[in-house]
Amino acid sequence: MKNYRVVNLELTLPAVRDMPERITREVRQARAHQIRVIKFIHGYGSTGRGGKLRLAVRQTLIRAAQAGQIACCIPGEKLSIFDADTQRALRLCDELRRDPDLDRHNNGVTIVVL
Repeated sequence: MKNYRVVNLELTLPAVRDMPERITREVRQARAHQIRVIKFIHGYGSTGRGGKLRLAVRQTLIRAAQAGQIACCIPGEKLSIFDADTQRALRLCDELRRDPDLDRHNNGVTIVVL
């Protein structure tokens, strides 16, 4: 059973103001399909403007974690086999072990554990 989903936000470049609704919809759909881990690809702000999309995604996910809507979120730069949250995600989702961003410190992605 596949319990890992990748959502590439860079493809559609949604508006920052739409992030909370988009994230909520993706989490709801993942739960409906028994997905345990979601990888959001949002980019890191290579234009030098601070990565508004990245910040909006992460702020939304931090609030969701604080509200108990998700178990945790892991910034790509902390996605490492030595990180406790990553180890938890790996126990829930073996597919994450094959993710190309594992141990790559990519701040253009964020992992969500449901």
